[in-house]
Amino acid sequence: MTETLAALHAEAFETPWDAASLAALLASPGVFAVEEADGFILIRVVADEAEILTLAVRPAARRNGLGGRLVETAVVRAAALGAERMFLEVAEDNVAARALYARTGFTEAGRRRGYYARPDGSREDALVLGLNFSRQLP
Repeated sequence: MTETLAALHAEAFETPWDAASLAALLASPGVFAVEEADGFILIRVVADEAEILTLAVRPAARRNGLGGRLVETAVVRAAALGAERMFLEVAEDNVAARALYARTGFTEAGRRRGYYARPDGSREDALVLGLNFSRQLP
């Protein structure tokens, strides 16, 4: 399973996670994946908070609602595990991902300066986004 997820992650990101990294995360307490043929989301739930660790959608399958379905399913599963809110970091320049998260109810909660290292050596800020489940369950 992790080989498939790693291959998909490599299609979706400039700096992908390998199968060993994904396997280690999935073996961690509170971590689960929601998968479809062309995408997956990896979530960690700790106490009453959940975090989106990664969301990968095959480029050819984008703009068809898959990302939103994955987020909505992850929110429901995280809530069932006791989470009351969800957070994530997204690159400030990732307009498509920011639009997806805005459509699913996430709002800006903070910023991490220079959080993402780019292959060319540059750094990009991350926006910390949050969703309070009591206000926005799908």
